[in-house]
Amino acid sequence: MRLATYLHQGARRCGAVEGDDRILPFPDGTALLDVVASGSVPETGPAIPLADVRLLPPLEPPSVRDFVAFEEHVEGVRKAVDGLSGVPDAWYDAPTFYFSNPHAMVGAHDDVPLPPGCHDLDFELEVAAVIGRAGADLSPGQARAHIFGYTIFNDWSARDLQSREMRVGLGPCKGKDFATTLGPWLVTADELEPYRDADGFLRLVLTAEVNGKVVGRDLLSNMGWPFEDLVAYASRGARLRPGDVLGSGTCGNGGCLAELWGLAAEQTPPPLTPGDTVTLTVEGIGTVSNTIVPGVAPVPIPRARKRTRERP
Repeated sequence: MRLATYLHQGARRCGAVEGDDRILPFPDGTALLDVVASGSVPETGPAIPLADVRLLPPLEPPSVRDFVAFEEHVEGVRKAVDGLSGVPDAWYDAPTFYFSNPHAMVGAHDDVPLPPGCHDLDFELEVAAVIGRAGADLSPGQARAHIFGYTIFNDWSARDLQSREMRVGLGPCKGKDFATTLGPWLVTADELEPYRDADGFLRLVLTAEVNGKVVGRDLLSNMGWPFEDLVAYASRGARLRPGDVLGSGTCGNGGCLAELWGLAAEQTPPPLTPGDTVTLTVEGIGTVSNTIVPGVAPVPIPRARKRTRERP
């Protein structure tokens, strides 16, 4: 089942997507997060054309964790951002993640403003799992039952801001704070079970296009860990809640521009600029397509003052 949140005639609604061209609305006041938490789908009303709605992010997640589960991506983007070669040994030890901004979700076809002060804008092609049942300290075997479904996850990245900020050692910060596309809808986990391979990975084809030209193509099954391992690790010493979003991390083979920059030792293809359209397609889930538009200038903030370190 595919579940969507949308605007129709000025009202925010959610419902079930049927076929390629219509939505069956849930009762007024239904939030998709409530459907995820309850695990039960309400009755639906008369169908409305999909063409008549604006798709919103499927849900407003309580939290967003973004992993880095593709070895090929790490190898390429590390070279572009940090100037270093290879994959850190620590990457193989555990599925590392950082927390992203749950309040910066963008719909499947919404415009994305250029973030303030950014000159090297990039996309990141990912798939996200959405938690349906609360739990902590889960084993990978237990984790599968806690995944409600999957959606496309585009972790937009201001690479120049990211590169500068990460020298402090705290993470991407403003390089990742401004927008994340989630959509076009939430596909329930049972719908993707036919794609699971013998090793337990979801073998989905992922494709990235910029202005209609394919720049990346990979398989979700090239992840270093399946989603169940990501969920189990995230739940270690922490309680996952319904609606929590866990991104796979960017796929390889052109899942973002920075990976290609690192491999080519130059910015080819060039960074995204206003007017560029990024289209991401994941087999079994769907397609999101966002256009970059001009943003605002950064509000000036002075450099830190030098301190005498005077003590009382």
